[in-house]
Amino acid sequence: MDSFLISIDYRDPAWIAVAFLFGLLVRRTNLPPMVGFLIAGFVLHLLGAENDEFLLAIADMGVTLLLFSIGLKLRVNTLARPEIWASTSLHMLATIAVTFAVLVSLGWAGVLLFGGLDYKSALIVAFALSFSSTVFAVKILEDRGSLMSRYGQAAIGVLVLQDVAAVVFLAVSAGKLPSLWAIALVGLIPARHVLRYLMQHSGHKELLAVFGFTMALGGAALFELVGMKGDLGALIVGALLANHEKAKHLASILMSFKDVFLVGFFLTIGLTGLPTWEAAAAAFVLLILLPFKTALFVYLFTRFRLRIRAAALGGLVLGNFSEFGLIVGAIAISTGWLPTDWLTVIAMTLTMSLVLSSPLNVFVDWIIPHFTKSLKDLERHERLPGDEDIDLGAHRILIFGMGRVGRAAYDEMGPHAEEKIIGIDLDEAQVARNCSDRRNVVLGDATSPEFWSRLTTQRQDIEMVLLAMPLHHANLDAAKRMRERGYHGPIVATALFPGQEKELRENGIDEVFNIYAEAGIGAASHMQGLMDSKQHQTS
Repeated sequence: MDSFLISIDYRDPAWIAVAFLFGLLVRRTNLPPMVGFLIAGFVLHLLGAENDEFLLAIADMGVTLLLFSIGLKLRVNTLARPEIWASTSLHMLATIAVTFAVLVSLGWAGVLLFGGLDYKSALIVAFALSFSSTVFAVKILEDRGSLMSRYGQAAIGVLVLQDVAAVVFLAVSAGKLPSLWAIALVGLIPARHVLRYLMQHSGHKELLAVFGFTMALGGAALFELVGMKGDLGALIVGALLANHEKAKHLASILMSFKDVFLVGFFLTIGLTGLPTWEAAAAAFVLLILLPFKTALFVYLFTRFRLRIRAAALGGLVLGNFSEFGLIVGAIAISTGWLPTDWLTVIAMTLTMSLVLSSPLNVFVDWIIPHFTKSLKDLERHERLPGDEDIDLGAHRILIFGMGRVGRAAYDEMGPHAEEKIIGIDLDEAQVARNCSDRRNVVLGDATSPEFWSRLTTQRQDIEMVLLAMPLHHANLDAAKRMRERGYHGPIVATALFPGQEKELRENGIDEVFNIYAEAGIGAASHMQGLMDSKQHQTS
């Protein structure tokens, strides 16, 4: 700890301030701030800054918290689905084969730095470029509110299985297998009951946050202790806690910490080094692989029955290169398998891929309609479970978002609507929970155009719609799509802030339910009832 504190240079806070300024500038162009953080790293390196122990430590902390947060939202049983394990396996094999062929061909032609690659080096670079960026993909999915969507879960599953492949590579590159003590990690499965007990009794504030840090860092340290990848340990410990009722709340508490620490991660990429003109040119050449990588994800997802829009969204999120490529490059250079210049090439390729992927994912709602119609023939006629057509039938009330507010509204309005009520939610676990409580709820993402194409009946019988989704923009988007499809009945929506109320009303919402305000009114009503009762008893 002393060495860590000593490593904090007065310039480190200044560098983070520079990252903030670049992130602020980039955000004004509607690009994710992470692009600005990457650019800040290169600018700082140009001015003579270098990676130090402090920045590397907070970068590692950010990645560890990121993977732990993914684990908290992960449905482990989804990894066994063909659209995840088969898509991951086939994509990695095809990407490695094609990239290897490209590198060897360029090497034979003596183009730039490619001429210095032998077969082993070309295979390592191909392996490094077969991964997709976990940090980038999860940030995009979080910002879009799509972590629990069909394509979001598929993308997360692909990233998790890629992480498993990373563990295998690290073991091989180190020339040793994980310690025999790694078998003892199986004990984490029964130990999850103890961990969940501790989580249950950690409250909802600072003690729960400390518990989260302890689990994330402890899981990483435990896996490192037995010769396995620490990041995988953080993810697995998070997954063991995923079904706990506080898992979602813990993830939201850790979000701010994780976002701050990840600034250090993006800075360290830029601070890795500035490329020579030859290295930069080699990185530009490698970008020709991005369209292939993205298109292959889209094709494979459709082969395993994802709808074309979901497949396209998943392909765009995963269509980039990974920070793991830097780890592969660093290890390969330390073992003499790869020329030293290639670490800079991989870093530059990664950065440029994220810069290109960012606007594509920001403007995805404008881009995808231009391609999905022409690619519609790729869709399979068979549907994945939970992705079938929806028959609204003679339902009178439609509720989007079956969380606490949606469930309460369903239970309250059910008798008045003669039980002709249907709920929609994009979280599979939420749908299963509601169905087990005998509510009529189906899986669907109201912000996706594919959802509306699943509706097979007219909506004249729908008398009222409630929008109770947690994200404000999702409620706005659903209302817009309902109106566009000819629904003229009343729409009620939830809001948290006055500004949201105003925007909802301006976009065709008839009634807005401010959760905080109505909770206060409800509390006052109960207080008045108690006061009246007390006065009645004393009189």
